[in-house]
This record gives sequence, C-alpha cells and structure tokens, in this order.
Amino acid sequence: MSESSAEVVADVASAAVAASAAGAAGGWRRATGIAGVAIGVVAAGAAAGVALERMTVGRGMRQKARLALDSAGPYGSLRGMPGKAVADDGTELYYEVDDLDPEAAPAAIGPRRRRLFGRKSPAPVTVVFSHGYCLSQDSWHFQRAALRGVVRTVHWDQRSHGRSGRGVAQGRDEPVTIEQLGRDLKAVIDAAAPEGPLVLVGHSMGGMTVMALADQYPELIRERVVGVAFVGTSSGRLGEVNYGLPVAGVNAVRRVLPGVLKVLGQRAELVEKGRRATADLFAGIIKRYSFASRDVDPAVARFAERMIESTPIDVVAEYYPAFNDHDKTEALVHFAELPVLVLAGVQDLVTPSEHSEAIADLLPDAELVLVPDAGHLVMLEHPEVVTDRLADLLTRTGAVPAGATVKGYGSTSTAQPG
Repeated sequence: MSESSAEVVADVASAAVAASAAGAAGGWRRATGIAGVAIGVVAAGAAAGVALERMTVGRGMRQKARLALDSAGPYGSLRGMPGKAVADDGTELYYEVDDLDPEAAPAAIGPRRRRLFGRKSPAPVTVVFSHGYCLSQDSWHFQRAALRGVVRTVHWDQRSHGRSGRGVAQGRDEPVTIEQLGRDLKAVIDAAAPEGPLVLVGHSMGGMTVMALADQYPELIRERVVGVAFVGTSSGRLGEVNYGLPVAGVNAVRRVLPGVLKVLGQRAELVEKGRRATADLFAGIIKRYSFASRDVDPAVARFAERMIESTPIDVVAEYYPAFNDHDKTEALVHFAELPVLVLAGVQDLVTPSEHSEAIADLLPDAELVLVPDAGHLVMLEHPEVVTDRLADLLTRTGAVPAGATVKGYGSTSTAQPG
C-alpha cells in the first residue's frame, strides 16, 4: 500500500466514525464496503490496512468455487468427546477431548511414526491446544489428525469463538483481557484434565493465553506442566507491529481503527452485510495476512476464511484493545526449566518472527524454529513442519508412545463421532 492509499483508507474510516456519531445511516451504508475490508484485516489477526487488489475472475465463478471448496474440504471435520467448562464470569467454554486408544493405536501406527517416537507405552499426559484470534479449535486440524489415538488431547474454543458462549462479562460491557483468557484456560484444564501432566500448545492469542495462565497460576506450571509450544505468538509490544505497511499506513490505521471498531461493533448487523458484500476482497486480505506461500491449497485457504468469517464483528471489536495491553514477558520465567518449542513463520505479518526470537532469547534452552515461506497460520500452511517439531517436543516430554503423524496430514478416516 502506498502512503497516499493508506491515508485514503484512514480518511474513509474516519468519515465512517463521524457518520455514525451524527446518525447518518446513508453515510454508513456507503462506508460499509470499506469497513468490511478493514474488519477483514482485523479478523485475519492484523489490525491494519492492506492493499485492495482487483479480482480478475467473475464474481459468480468465485462464489461457485467457494461453495465447491466448502463441500469438498475435509478440514475442520474432526470431532471428539464434547464437554463444557464454566469460566469465572459464567461463560460456557466448549472443548473436545480426543482420548488415547491404547488398543487401537498400535495397529494404526506405521513405521514412520514408530521411528519418530519409538515408545510403546504412553505417559499419562494431556496436550491442551489453544487457538488464536478469530479462529477456533479447528485451526489445529492437521496436528489433531496426526496425534489422534497417540496421546490424549484437549481442543477448546476461546470465549465468543467457535462453539463457546459469548463472554458473559462482555455482555456487561467489561473489556476482554488476556488475563481473563488465562483464567478461561484454567477452567478448561480443571474440567477436561484435572490431573496428570500437561503439555500446553498455543498459537498467536492462544500462546498469550498460555502466558497469562502461567502469570496467574505459577504453581500449576511448576507442578503439572511438562512442556510448552508457542506458535506464531508474542509476549508483548504488539503496538509496534507494522503489518507490512509503510509508516504512514501504520500511523493512519492506528489513529482511526480503535474508534472504527468500537462503532462498527455497535452496528454488527449492518457490518456483517458489508463483509458478505465484500467477500472477494475479504478472501484476498485473509490470504495475505494468513499465508506466505504462493501455492497454498485453495481448500486450506478457504478453510481459514470460513473460520475467520464466522467471528462476529462485535467479537472482533471487543478483543482488539487487549492486544495493545498485552505484556507477559515476565511470565516466561515460569517456563525456564521446561522443554519449550518456539516456532514462527519468517514472513508472519501479524506476530512477526522477531517476537518469537525475543521469547526464545528469554528461554535459552528452548528450540527455536523459523519456517521460511510461512505466514501467520503456519500450522495450516506448513503442517508437516509444525507437526514434526511438536512431535519432537512430545517425545522430549515423554508424552507420546509410538507415533507422530498420520499418512496424510489432515486425513479424517479415523475421525471420532462427535
């Protein structure tokens, strides 16, 4: 985006705020398309502007392609044993458990899986996966498929995401905080894995959630956690991220975005219509801020788009301020004695790999993995790399028996009914 283009986007966003304040419904209708684009950026995890590219394929053809991908793609279809935890404010948090099947697992484990882990008796460990902003537990599809039957796992939806309930405190106009997410994770652990060793895995906001858990419950980390994986996340200073924009673009977006989001969150129905109307631009924005590879499977890209599309605009708006306030650098000390994996895409525009390097600098015994040609959704873009390094972490913690990956990343042939 050029500096002049960035200023145009900022001016339009500012006009949208002014129109809302004046009650100018007509102005809002005209601004909805651009607002939808801005929200698409945030929903992709990047609270920033982006270049708007013209699409060269007819809209009808693109709509048909999306429908075809929706019907054909298996991603996100894995289901486990459902459960609900209750947060301290009464919010219902949905989770699913994939239990270890000690009798079925050995028959399903091939030679490659045995080479990676090489143990036959599983340790009583539960791996808890926490997803990122505007995603859901299904974002771990490939890793979940790889580990089914090999180790007990818990996948949960953050408040107001996926199948979890809308935040009760947010219904009282209380802001979302990363600290609250840490307490939510504690509630899920208490309900789904009340005893035994834990491995905590968090992507983006999910990694921040894990840090908040450690900050508030250091005794839990000390007594039960045997390993941690931070994927594409940050311990703080998110206000300095430029999202791949020139200085003028960043400054323009930062100046107007908080006000725009606040007002748009109060006009959710109108904005959702705008998001649907700008679906093509929305898809392009999501791809830019989610992936770096040119050859990403279109079904995977559409899968990410569906997850992000499902996040209501008022949820997008109420979460945004929490990231600027996030600073859990001091909490990292609680992981110093543990096996830790820190992994990031080199071309991540949302939580740049420098943030992962900063985490690794504070945890000198951690394994740092920087994945070339990878963006923010590295676990979907390069699932084989993420799964392999996660498998190695689980080996080091003693969490897994004799398997690492399924034949094809994302196979759903062994899906449990849910």
